[in-house]
Amino acid sequence: MSKLSDISDISVNIPQWSDLTSLSDSQPIGKALNVETESRREGRGSAHVQSNLRLFRSKNDSKPKITLFRDHAGWCPYCQKTMLLIEEKQIPIKIELVPMRSYGDKPAKFMSMVPNGLLPALAVEFDNGKKQIITESQVIMELLDQWHPTSDGYSAMLPAEDDREGQARYDQLARLERELFSWWCTLIFRPEGPRMGNSNGLMNLFSGSESRSKDNISGAMTGFLDCLSKVDKQLLSTSGPWFFDDQDHPTMIDFVYVSHIERMLASCAFWKGLDLRSDEMKLDYPGLNNWLDAFEKKEYYLAFKSDYYTHVMDIPPQYGPGYNGGFEEERQKYSKIINGSDGSSWNLPLPHDDPLQPLYRGPPLPLCVLEAAGIFPDNNGSYEKSNPGLMAKTCRSMAAWKLSSNGYNVSRFASRGSSKGSQNPRKTFSAQLADPYANSDESILATTDEVLRFVCLGLFGEEDDQEKHLAYLDSLVPKLQRIVSKNQVGDVASSLAYLRDRVGVPRDLPLAAARQLRSHLNWAIRSMC
Repeated sequence: MSKLSDISDISVNIPQWSDLTSLSDSQPIGKALNVETESRREGRGSAHVQSNLRLFRSKNDSKPKITLFRDHAGWCPYCQKTMLLIEEKQIPIKIELVPMRSYGDKPAKFMSMVPNGLLPALAVEFDNGKKQIITESQVIMELLDQWHPTSDGYSAMLPAEDDREGQARYDQLARLERELFSWWCTLIFRPEGPRMGNSNGLMNLFSGSESRSKDNISGAMTGFLDCLSKVDKQLLSTSGPWFFDDQDHPTMIDFVYVSHIERMLASCAFWKGLDLRSDEMKLDYPGLNNWLDAFEKKEYYLAFKSDYYTHVMDIPPQYGPGYNGGFEEERQKYSKIINGSDGSSWNLPLPHDDPLQPLYRGPPLPLCVLEAAGIFPDNNGSYEKSNPGLMAKTCRSMAAWKLSSNGYNVSRFASRGSSKGSQNPRKTFSAQLADPYANSDESILATTDEVLRFVCLGLFGEEDDQEKHLAYLDSLVPKLQRIVSKNQVGDVASSLAYLRDRVGVPRDLPLAAARQLRSHLNWAIRSMC
């Protein structure tokens, strides 16, 4: 089965998940993803947030004697920075995925090894069968770097021991990172306090908006932005995008910074109305934005990068609630864009790029997917000039592959969201959307499953042109409406919304594909209602 037309005549039967999986398997993108998935099982292939083994180009297929325990959803910044170092150095390692306390129970076996439950944790196996457990991400990163030296062909992550100037710079940058982290916590997780006059260094930053004038900024905002300027100055002091001039790749200090700066971008936009990736901010923080662009050109960074929505959901259970403040007009606008309540950012037709999160400054999807679709970067590694229609179709195809590959289990998960779902007595967790022990609503499951097969069918649309794709979706609406009775509409819609709100990046899909899945779920909800 190689064509959508082979299964799109649904006047009699709705395609089964097996039909949809066969369709995906027969197409270039599905084939490429299947090959890549098998390669990852063997420890090869590209980075992925749920990989259990990384061998890279090692000629030794035996399992490594070190195991990293990290969170499976990609929420933990300390796990993220550790994985980025592993990917850059290409360290052979086993990986075991463990829930964070905020969204699940940790396995008893893990707790017997790490009684405090901290993540990440590193288990080192010795020849005598004994294991040593190491916690704290900085210690783990330093040991991994030490055990995989440049003399064995691995990239350097720290200045050499005899490089006093480099060591002093690293220490200075590490202290500055802690200062920035402290200002971020003060800005986001505490009430902002009174407004005050702005420092001279920030006057130009806010000259373009009345609500963002120099007299409309708090001390916490001033402190955070002044500290960010210090970071920007350090990045501009080098000839390349990274913190150290003598390396053509990111080093440990870059990874230490990026996992929290990624969360700063999301939280500042959502709770404070501050878009640090805007054109305006790119002029004020050129070093920071060039550094972020350089990270986004690395495929392995995409594998561990969350979107703003996932972050504003995962930040409160880890750090505490964020406080609204900053620039109120922009805050209201950005928060609605991030959580999809603006009526357009999670609805079709989608704009080519996301208004807050640049998608194409590097690969928006795994390289195997882009290459299978015939999409290649510009000379600078950017995909900003790619064909919008072809890119949208490719993103939809990846989302369809993901949905079809686990369809019925996804339907069971979604049906927790109906009126009779999640009624069982169960343990709950601090993450707002985490509910691992909830029961499905069996009375709505079959219809929810049918509708999700329609969503998958919609994602498989073969048109590059967006208007033609919308016309194809319109042709599915009457058939979709026939399978949902009036008394089921509310429960099925609630089930799809439950699923939509729990599409996690990068756990489920990269943002470019996840936004297609979310918007097609909303298309189905609107079509029924």
